[in-house]
Amino acid sequence: MEKLEQRQAPVSPDLYDEAYFRTACEGFDEFNETEGQHLSRRLASAFALAAVKPGMKVLDVGCGRGEILRHTAQLGADAYGIDYAAVAVHLSKQVIEPVNNVAPGRTAVYQADAKHLPFPSGAFDRVLMFDVVEHLHPWELEQSLAEIRRVMKPDGRFIIHTAPNIWYDRYAYPVVRSLRSLMGQGGNYPKNPRNFLVSVNEHVHVNEQSMWSLSRTLRAAGFRGKVWLESPPQSWGENPLIDGLRKFVFRVPPFRWFFEREVFAVVAIDR
Repeated sequence: MEKLEQRQAPVSPDLYDEAYFRTACEGFDEFNETEGQHLSRRLASAFALAAVKPGMKVLDVGCGRGEILRHTAQLGADAYGIDYAAVAVHLSKQVIEPVNNVAPGRTAVYQADAKHLPFPSGAFDRVLMFDVVEHLHPWELEQSLAEIRRVMKPDGRFIIHTAPNIWYDRYAYPVVRSLRSLMGQGGNYPKNPRNFLVSVNEHVHVNEQSMWSLSRTLRAAGFRGKVWLESPPQSWGENPLIDGLRKFVFRVPPFRWFFEREVFAVVAIDR
């Protein structure tokens, strides 16, 4: 275990302002267009894995703008959210307010740290952590997972989505960038992959994962289940060479371990 004096300070909550949630955080386009009524492809895929049913109690750790809470409550489950950033709590309360009078699920949002969840033990059927793992230093993630394990029911499920796959950034992205440069498209692919679409990630992504590192971390925290990789749908047809390479590396191990960009997990308490 890291010594206390060696632990890196948590990412400042001041970096998670409204501009971050409306211009950088996953699903911002859909959120800005619908104020939480529609989920992005990535969030919808992760949320579907939870298989939320009426009467469940669901905790969204790092609830961000609150759209997952809204969709949870609309399914008839009780939706509880916590977030480290005050702006996120404010946005979430606005998003879930219209739900309270039309859906059977209750909703509540708290400003809290994932390392110290303000809930009793064994309270939740589902715990969700979407696009949060990469924002927590290893020591923070360790403590957060211990808390999540504590508040889950014995037969509960823990669903995770994190991106990018660190093996993509470290090993596959330089290859992709080189190929794009040969095709005259290198200007769209900065040297640092964290600056590819959202430059703020360079400051807030402190613990990106591979499929294997997340598997090890979850096992060490007392969880068992499935961890796997996926990627967003690709538009084939731009170039025969690129098409062929992409179809191959996204589907065949071990290449897909490097080129798939998103990490998912559905786990339970290992008893």
